[in-house]
Amino acid sequence: MEFLFVMDPAGTMNPDKDTTFAFMEGALARGHTCFHALPADVGTRHHEPSVWTRPLTVSRTAPYFVQGETLARPVGSFDAVFIRKDPPFDANYLYLTQILELAEKEAFILNRPGALRDANEKLFALRFPQWMPETHVTAQPREIRAFVERFGHAVLKPLDGAGGSGVVRLSQGDKNTSALIDILTHEGRRLAMVQRFLPQVEKGDKRVLLLDGELLGVIRRVPRPEDFRANIHVGGQVEATELTERELALVQDVGPQLRAHGLYFVGLDLIAEHLIEVNVTSPTGIQELTRLTGTNPVERVIAFTERRASALRAQPVSA
Repeated sequence: MEFLFVMDPAGTMNPDKDTTFAFMEGALARGHTCFHALPADVGTRHHEPSVWTRPLTVSRTAPYFVQGETLARPVGSFDAVFIRKDPPFDANYLYLTQILELAEKEAFILNRPGALRDANEKLFALRFPQWMPETHVTAQPREIRAFVERFGHAVLKPLDGAGGSGVVRLSQGDKNTSALIDILTHEGRRLAMVQRFLPQVEKGDKRVLLLDGELLGVIRRVPRPEDFRANIHVGGQVEATELTERELALVQDVGPQLRAHGLYFVGLDLIAEHLIEVNVTSPTGIQELTRLTGTNPVERVIAFTERRASALRAQPVSA
C-alpha cells in the first residue's frame, strides 16, 4: 500500500522518540511505501484534493531520512493518510482538515479530519466530566483567582498549547499569580482552562494510547524535580506502569465514544485516576511503550490501517 504522512519537515523527527518515525518504519517493514508532505503541500486541483509529495524511507542508522523526487498526486490515490502535524491547531491546520475531508471516500484518514476540527485537546475532555478534576474554562481573571482561592493551588493552561507549553501552576498568596493569569488570558481577552492541581503529579502522569477505542498500552511520565509538568517534550522521564481498575473503567467508557467520532489513534493523559487531556492531533509515546513493554504496538496500528484502507477500497463507488 501507499501511505501519505502529512506532517512537519521530516528532518524534525527524532528517530529514537518520534511516533511518526515509528509508524513509517513499521509501514516499510510490512512492505508499504511512505510519502511525506507538509500541510502547505496539500491543496486542490481540478476540484479534487491534491498534494505535492515525496517518497520517504527511514532508517535507524544515518542517513535517517532519504527522500525521493517531488511529484503531484491526488490525495485519493493513496491508500491511507496519516495526519501527524504537531500543534498548534491554527487556521492553516483548519484548512488542511477541510481539504483532506474531501478525500475520505477514497483514502482512509487517521484521524478523521472532521473529528480533528471538533476535538480541541483540552476542551474535548469536557465531554467526560465524570472523569475530570474540577475544571473551569474562562477568560475572566477574577474567576480564575476565585478558583485558586477555593483550592489553594491550580493549573492554568492555554487552549491551543501542546507538550506542556504555557502550562503554569498557580498558588494562593503567590504574587506572580495575577501576572500569570493576565498573560495566559491576554488580560481577559482569551479563554484559558484552569484545573484543580493534583499533587499526585509529582509521581507522574499516565499516557494511555488507544487504537480504535481499545487500549493499546500505557506509560508513566515522571516530571523532573524542578518541574511539575511530566510531558516528555519538557524532560519528563518514562517508566513502565499499569492501569488501575478505575482507569480501566475510564478507558472503557471513553474509548467507544472516540471510535464513534473517528478518533482512531488517541493519547489520554491521566493524573491520579482523572482525565486531563485527550490528545488527537499527533499523540506520542509509542516508541517508549515499545521499549518498556517489549510489545509491538506499531504493528497493530499499521495492521489496523491496512484493514480500514482495504475495506474502503472494497466499497462500491457511488454514482
